[in-house]
Amino acid sequence: MSTTTLRKIPFFDYPALFAADEAELVEIFKDVGRRGAFIMQRDLEEFEQSAAEYVGAKYALGVGNATDGLLLCMRAAGIGPGDEVIFASHTMVATAAPIHFLGATPVAVECGADHLIDPASVAAAVTPRTKAIVPTQLNGRTADMEALQAIADEYDLLIIEDAAQAFGARYKGRAAGTFGHSSAISFYPAKTLGCLGDGGLVLTSDDETYRLMKLFRDHGRDESGDVVTWCLNSRLDNLQAAFLNFKLKTYDQAIERRRQIARLYQQELGDLTELTLPVGPDEDPDRFDIFQNYEIEAERRDGLKAHLAEQGIGTLIQWGGKAVHQFPELGVSATLPYTDALFQKMLMLPLNLALSDDDVRHISQQVRGFYGK
Repeated sequence: MSTTTLRKIPFFDYPALFAADEAELVEIFKDVGRRGAFIMQRDLEEFEQSAAEYVGAKYALGVGNATDGLLLCMRAAGIGPGDEVIFASHTMVATAAPIHFLGATPVAVECGADHLIDPASVAAAVTPRTKAIVPTQLNGRTADMEALQAIADEYDLLIIEDAAQAFGARYKGRAAGTFGHSSAISFYPAKTLGCLGDGGLVLTSDDETYRLMKLFRDHGRDESGDVVTWCLNSRLDNLQAAFLNFKLKTYDQAIERRRQIARLYQQELGDLTELTLPVGPDEDPDRFDIFQNYEIEAERRDGLKAHLAEQGIGTLIQWGGKAVHQFPELGVSATLPYTDALFQKMLMLPLNLALSDDDVRHISQQVRGFYGK
């Protein structure tokens, strides 16, 4: 009697992240360890310089994670009690948390058809107390920064980018994270450029903002070692910076592979009327998307998710299936019908470097089978 082994494709293969470059990563670990180079050493400085050059920013600072990074950006911008800060509710709570902890008010607005912050909703939410707009550059795609900048200019607002998912994405030739006052990037392992733990980066091209954020990430200490302000500790580990230095060298190839996978999904699933797919990598001349995620909208979403799970295929609904305004305990109340409807349909299919073309075709076949195609 023959048996069929279920083919398993996880949403993200964490062991593969290490296994793909195991020999090199082990040698990096040994090198850093033998030098005793654990905190704020040359590996971090080299990575900061390389990262800044990669996106075209004047300054980059490694921090503990992107949430801390946003807090540093907002504090350096002077955001505090009495201020309102606008963000899209289709984001991780980490976007809004720094606003809250600085004593300001998070103001949630709608996203648009591309799942990014909707400029019209932003404009409608501006009040005399509004201090800043925080667009989340979601899924490796950059928001309509031209429209957002026009709003910021009209009302004298700051733009601080949550570019956690968009390191290397571009809008009209300009890199995500370089449009506003400052920005934060995430190097969580599942990100397009991921380290082997938590890690983040802040970007700015403003001298004073850089000076302040440098103080804020290291206990408020200046270059002489004097403590000149109250602050916390959020430094990117030197070992993680060394790993990221290594991975940055082949990052363009990694992005191109992600775009190839997105093209293949488009080819395999583009004719299904039951799905709304992300904008394809060759469909929008204004944007260069890096496809951090492949977030679709699907009819009978929960049924599709269950079907794929039965076939051994992992999927994910971002943020635990809730937008920020849908967590009542947070007190971020808003009426956002588009976002509410989106959260009943959105689903992320696997998209990472561990996938083969055959894996993508198999996933697509299972999706098509669910819809009887």
